[in-house]
Amino acid sequence: MNSSSKISYSNSSHVLLIGALSESLINFRGSLIQSLRKANYQVTGMASETQTKVIEQLATWGANFRAYPVQRNSLNPLADFKTWQSLRQTFQELQPDVILAYTIKPVIWGGLASRILPNTRFYALITGLGFAFQGETFKRKLLVKLVTFLYRTALKRAERVIFQNPDNLNEFVQRSIVPAAKCALVNGSGVDISRHTHTPLPNNPPVFLTIGRLLGEKGFREYAQAAQIVKVCYPEATFQLLGPEDPSPDGIPLSQVQHWHQQGWLEYLGSTHDVRPYLQNCHIYVLPSYHEGMPRTVLEAMATGRPILTTDVPGCRETVINGDNGYLVPKANAQALAERMIWFIEHRNQWQRMGQRSRQLAEEKYDVHKVNADILKIMGLDKT
Repeated sequence: MNSSSKISYSNSSHVLLIGALSESLINFRGSLIQSLRKANYQVTGMASETQTKVIEQLATWGANFRAYPVQRNSLNPLADFKTWQSLRQTFQELQPDVILAYTIKPVIWGGLASRILPNTRFYALITGLGFAFQGETFKRKLLVKLVTFLYRTALKRAERVIFQNPDNLNEFVQRSIVPAAKCALVNGSGVDISRHTHTPLPNNPPVFLTIGRLLGEKGFREYAQAAQIVKVCYPEATFQLLGPEDPSPDGIPLSQVQHWHQQGWLEYLGSTHDVRPYLQNCHIYVLPSYHEGMPRTVLEAMATGRPILTTDVPGCRETVINGDNGYLVPKANAQALAERMIWFIEHRNQWQRMGQRSRQLAEEKYDVHKVNADILKIMGLDKT
């Protein structure tokens, strides 16, 4: 296990890209890193400790890697202090010209740590509001107040704050976390439409698929309930769930998912590093999430040419035009989800049209190269 890599450069501006999970540097920011390198910027990716393969992949793009301690799902003040302290020391050492942080903890602690570098431009990419902003319990309300304060403090010196959907942007403005003039909007993280190619629909009984970390707020409990309802009328329909366990407080125990599998409600497929074969094998892509920034799996399903069934919530609603490339249903409503699943089963003649429209929207709005061009322009790094 390595913690850093070092590549030498000629003189050029140094961009520091900070995430939490090291794999996200490859899976979600890989194209952005390559765009920055093609523009001759020095790039260092920062994330938690990683395997050699991530460092090697970054190196093939000409980027460095530095590890720092970050517990993505922890509410431990001591651990968070160590995160801030480590980022502060690294910033002092590397003296980057530009910092781009994404996801909650890198944005908050990166923003606070960047204060030691008055000449460094700090940007934040808000990829969703996450667990902290959801729910009405007393504990959640306290958490919202704390996170709001931390965000407001961390983003005070940010040059721009980039959002992936208008609802999240409006939430930050209404809570006075950032002024509207400092905000910018992009179409998610984008999707590589050349890697996720448009493939024909399989000629077999209906296959519904959902993908994500095993979290309650991904709507997977409602997905299992809806599958149980639909199978009473259409037992030949298949409902697949693909994704790893998650240690967060909202995580669904693997034992519960295995119970759904054993009951025959759905097929649990485990986890994978390549979702493409699973998307190509399905007919309808489902994401019954409670909230998103902009769901990458939906964009990948759209690029594959699949109709989309998702919830009418921030991030998800931007991906669907009702009746055009799919449908929206209320969140946390298994009955409504099941009814729309039944509609899809009974209207198979609509699948191809909707799938083609999904692909068209992916090409027009969500092409990763277009999204990255927008991000570089917002950050003043487009060199045009």
